[in-house]
Amino acid sequence: MNTRKLTVGGLLIAISILLPYVFHLMGFPQIGQMLLPMHLPVLLSGFILGPIFGLLLGAAAPLLNSLITNMPPVHLLPFMVPELAGYGFAAGLLFKILGNKKYGIIISLVVAMIFGRLVYAAAILVVTNLLHVSDLGLIAVVNATVKGIYGIIAQLIIIPPLIYALRKSKRFDI
Repeated sequence: MNTRKLTVGGLLIAISILLPYVFHLMGFPQIGQMLLPMHLPVLLSGFILGPIFGLLLGAAAPLLNSLITNMPPVHLLPFMVPELAGYGFAAGLLFKILGNKKYGIIISLVVAMIFGRLVYAAAILVVTNLLHVSDLGLIAVVNATVKGIYGIIAQLIIIPPLIYALRKSKRFDI
């Protein structure tokens, strides 16, 4: 661990708290589910800081957000913590493996996004099985994905050029 990683990690965790808060201040109660503002800094942490920092920041972001702003609600934490940890970890791991390939950034991002949704689905299926609630798991995953389509599109538009720019700047070892 070095000072730069800790500093960037602190900045990204702050962004993961402030960005959703700003969106919620706009007055639309469902905007967080639509634009997925917490996902952006978590995915970036995986790309910039690697899989371990991505995993830690992904797990910490919803917990700290819930503690500080009451968003997300506590009942969503068992789903969001593993999902976001999965996003950060997968983005970092895949980018380490594929980052120098022609479409490595885009492939890493898309696969990380799919992996995070699969982790989310697994968390929902585990909870629904534990509570003996049938057929809600798949519906919840599809619903969350459909609601979050604007956020998914935004991530696909914002993250690759940002990672390319950071790589070109040679400020990070990415």
